[in-house]
Amino acid sequence: MAEGQQSFWFLENIDLTNVFCPKKMGNTVKNLEHKTFERHSYIYLPEADANKVYFILEGRVKIGTYTLTDPPQEVTKSIIGPGEVFGELAVAGHPKQRDFAYAMEKTTVCLMDASDMKSLVKDHMPINLFMMKLFAKRSLELEKRLESLMFKDSRTRILEFLSDLADTKGERVGYEWVVRKFYTHQDIANLTATSRQTVTTILNELKAQNIITYDRRRLLIRDLDKLKACACETTSGQ
Repeated sequence: MAEGQQSFWFLENIDLTNVFCPKKMGNTVKNLEHKTFERHSYIYLPEADANKVYFILEGRVKIGTYTLTDPPQEVTKSIIGPGEVFGELAVAGHPKQRDFAYAMEKTTVCLMDASDMKSLVKDHMPINLFMMKLFAKRSLELEKRLESLMFKDSRTRILEFLSDLADTKGERVGYEWVVRKFYTHQDIANLTATSRQTVTTILNELKAQNIITYDRRRLLIRDLDKLKACACETTSGQ
C-alpha cells in the first residue's frame, strides 16, 4: 500500500477522510492504531473482550462461530475485505465477542476503541448513518440466509450466492463480471450450508455450460443473466 493510503478509507460511499485521518483528528480519537495479522491467524475468538472496532485496510477476514456439538463445527457467517467493518457489536454495548475473526491472508486493520467510536457516532452524522446502515445490512443478510436455508435447496443457494457475489463484489468487464480473490469451494460450502462436493459439482456444470470460468484467483461470470435464470429455474422447479 502506498504511503498515506492507510490514513483513510471509504465506506458505503461515505467519505471518512476528514474524520479518520490521524493528522486531522487531533484529540478526537486517542487510541487509533494499525495492526497487521499474518495469514491463518485469529484476530479475536469468541468470548474475547469486545472493546475494539476494526476497519480492514488490506486483506480478507472470515467472521464465524462454532457450534455446541461434539466435536464443534465451524460456521462461516461472512467473508469481508478492504473498506469493511467488523467488531461493531462493541458499539452496541456487548462486552464479549460472539464470533471469531480470522485472517484468511495477511491482513492490515485499523483498530479503534469502542468508546471512541461511540463518541464519533454521536458527534458525526455520516458515521452515525453508516453504523445504522451496517447494523441493518447485517440483520437483513442474516434474515435472507435463514430464509434460504429453510426454503431453498443446495443448488439454488449456491447459484444465488454466485449471483450475489457478482452484484456485491464483482467488477464489470465488457459483458462479463469478474470477482477477484475467488473463494475456495469449502468457503462457499460453509457460507451456503452445503457440501464441498456439491459446490464443486455445480461449479463444474456451470463451467461446462460456459456460464462461468474460475481458478484460485478469480471467478469470471460470462453470462450473469443466464446464471440468475438458472437460479430462478431451480427455485420454480422445486
